[in-house]
Amino acid sequence: MVFSSSLFLLYFLPAFLVVYFVLGKFTALKNWWILIASIGFYAWGAPNFIFILLLSTIIDFYLVKQLYLADDQKRKRLFLIISLAINLGLLAFFKYANFFIDNVNDVLHALGIHRVAWTKIVLPIGISFYTFQTLTYSIDVYRGVHKPLAKLHNYLLYIMSFPQMIAGPIVRFNTIADQITDRREVIDDKLFGFYRFCIGLAKKVLISNVLGQLANEIMFLPANELTFMTSWIGILAYTFQIYFDFAGYSDMAIGLGKMMGFSFPENFNNPYNSRSITEFWRRWHMTLGDWMKNYLYIPLGGSKVNSKYKLFFNLWLVFLISGLWHGASWNFVIWGAFHGFFLILDRIFLKKLLDKLGTIPSVLFTFLVVVIGWVFFSIDNLDRAWNYLSKMFSFNGMEIIEMSNEAVAIFVLAAIISFACLTKVGRYLERFIYDEENVILGKQLMLTGFGCILFLLCVGAITGEGFNPFIYFRF
Repeated sequence: MVFSSSLFLLYFLPAFLVVYFVLGKFTALKNWWILIASIGFYAWGAPNFIFILLLSTIIDFYLVKQLYLADDQKRKRLFLIISLAINLGLLAFFKYANFFIDNVNDVLHALGIHRVAWTKIVLPIGISFYTFQTLTYSIDVYRGVHKPLAKLHNYLLYIMSFPQMIAGPIVRFNTIADQITDRREVIDDKLFGFYRFCIGLAKKVLISNVLGQLANEIMFLPANELTFMTSWIGILAYTFQIYFDFAGYSDMAIGLGKMMGFSFPENFNNPYNSRSITEFWRRWHMTLGDWMKNYLYIPLGGSKVNSKYKLFFNLWLVFLISGLWHGASWNFVIWGAFHGFFLILDRIFLKKLLDKLGTIPSVLFTFLVVVIGWVFFSIDNLDRAWNYLSKMFSFNGMEIIEMSNEAVAIFVLAAIISFACLTKVGRYLERFIYDEENVILGKQLMLTGFGCILFLLCVGAITGEGFNPFIYFRF
């Protein structure tokens, strides 16, 4: 079940909200209802994995509880290691076992040795996001950042809450722990949450889906039909598709959380306006960047290491891991290494150079680097990826694939929205659309009405179209 489906929008969400609001001020009952709904939500899409997920989460709850109660550092560290081993072990088995065995078999085949017999493992949806949240819980408790939750069902709620379990944003335990047991719910937040949900839904359905169809049509063309101009249209369509897909999902998750009194962290901040790759990663998938910084980069020494070469290695290692986190395939490793390489160049000289060039040249250069990176992210076959990239820089063939008027209009709209905040007018409109502080009644009513219109338009589009993927669900 995805947020942009008729099943979710017309049946699951209304039924959930009716019961949730009827429960009034009984936070404990509301938490139970969120948990029940979340289990049902996940089981609908992955019924074979829900029991594994529940069992591992329950075990982890009691392990971290023992970690917290342990009276010496050695015992604390032991329980932490066991917790990390279980969670990372599940991730390694379900997400990376196929990748490992496939590569072992390639080596064995090259050596003339029989391949290892192996039954392919199905990847549970959202396992990467699930794992990162379990890790932040155990590590935050170990570090003494926050005490663990007292009740099992509240921990299950933190891990399995349906608004953000499948594709984020990644919510660090210490930022939301107190909201689970004691949160403020007011009508203004519920109305703004609905509006924010509808904004995200529109990004996904009215923009990302249209561009996704165009990107799929082009990027799977036979090599002999791919021209210079068409290849650029295809990868740019994907570039805007993945942004509006994932940013739209994040908006929907934040909006749903807001309707329930939760405050989830922002996940995007106009990433294509970045003036360097370093800045891009402060704006793109911000909760992943924050997680990598606090739980991987800083423990490795961060920027306080005594050698610039070790600093560069740590940066590159973090982004290699980030690439693998996105998917168990060599194209994701290359994508992570590619971004890590430009982060190192930023540290050496590139960022200073781009700052001297000014805003527009630096934004265009950074955007070009990001677009090239998306080629490896989107095409899992390396031969096809290199071939596609060669077409982009062949400068042969100015023919353009025939596109519908809708696709052209949405393509232009996506580009305008993506770069609008480079202008004063764009920044003003963004503040007007997203600012939830000091909202007067007239604006609240207008935004709610606009949200209703977007909701109806999206439902109409969904029922009329069969193309409705979520890119980050596969991670």
